[in-house]
Amino acid sequence: MGLDDKIKNAAEKAGGKAKEAAGAASDDERLQAEGQTDQSKADLKNAGEKVKDA
Repeated sequence: MGLDDKIKNAAEKAGGKAKEAAGAASDDERLQAEGQTDQSKADLKNAGEKVKDA
């Protein structure tokens, strides 16, 4: 896994956490769900990169 990929995935996960927190603070369930989805996508990308490395 390249450093660029790690940074992009970490940024996507951080953005997802921010969306989720903003959604929770404003009682916006859609925004909260989007944040959780973004975090899941980042986790899946990390897993895919680890498989490529193996």
